[in-house]
Amino acid sequence: MEYQNTIKKEFRLTGPGLHTGRTVTVTVMPAQENFGIAFRRTDHTNIVTQAALATNVGETSRGTTLGSGRNSIATIEHLMSALHGMQVDNAIIELDGGEVPIIDGSARPWMLQLTRVGVHQQQAERKTLVIKEPMHFEFAKTGSVFDVEPCDHFAVHCEIDFKDTVIGQQTAEMSDFSEYASSIAPCRTFVFLHEIEPLLHLNLIKGGSLDNALVFVNKELTSRQLKRLAKIFNKDESLFKVHDGVLNTTDIYFPNEPARHKLLDFVGDIRLVGAPINGKFSIYKPGHKANNAFARYLMDKLK
Repeated sequence: MEYQNTIKKEFRLTGPGLHTGRTVTVTVMPAQENFGIAFRRTDHTNIVTQAALATNVGETSRGTTLGSGRNSIATIEHLMSALHGMQVDNAIIELDGGEVPIIDGSARPWMLQLTRVGVHQQQAERKTLVIKEPMHFEFAKTGSVFDVEPCDHFAVHCEIDFKDTVIGQQTAEMSDFSEYASSIAPCRTFVFLHEIEPLLHLNLIKGGSLDNALVFVNKELTSRQLKRLAKIFNKDESLFKVHDGVLNTTDIYFPNEPARHKLLDFVGDIRLVGAPINGKFSIYKPGHKANNAFARYLMDKLK
């Protein structure tokens, strides 16, 4: 028998949101047995608590957003991934703004805080969803494919396919949660250089920097592009260098870091089914929109 977990004491992290650039403080607190995971904003007079469920997701463009309108909470996937990876069942998360801070672009800062405060085993039995027969799901809009088969624990095989780019085809594996902290949590979000300016025009990635994202470059940079980058990031153009197709001041942690980050996102997004799942997942071309559609499909099939 497995038992539910919460955290031993609350902790806080402060930083800018990836898309809004606004500084937000997140407080993660223990919660009672059978509570689940929920988010709420404290910067409004009317405080609304939103359960972390796929059916409550309102937006999936460049991140997973819970709710909509003035109560929405954006970019929850890395924190949810850390909670899932550390097998936390019950927690309440308060924010004084509308977006979870990006920090370094991975789940590692959240995982380190969860490790620091510790996980507390509760007395109630864990309610785990169990895959009893193979299931197949396709999301035609993005060409994403999800398969899951019975397994006595949670495991993921992930394949991404960015043809005609420096990333190409990559795979990543997590055979169980013992590998999460060292092999998955540190892997950072990524973007292609040609996507940056359009995203800025959409009023997104205001909090993005070379410190919290891997920027991939498909072609050699011209002097004009270097000057434009210097203006975007407010840095001297001589600081921008491309190494193995990556525009960054930091090294890639793993040759397949993009695939590992997509797996990290999936660990967070699939936890929005509302409970841990025992199953072996094989996922192809995952993304937040497809992940959410698959999570809703599982919620319907397993309810």
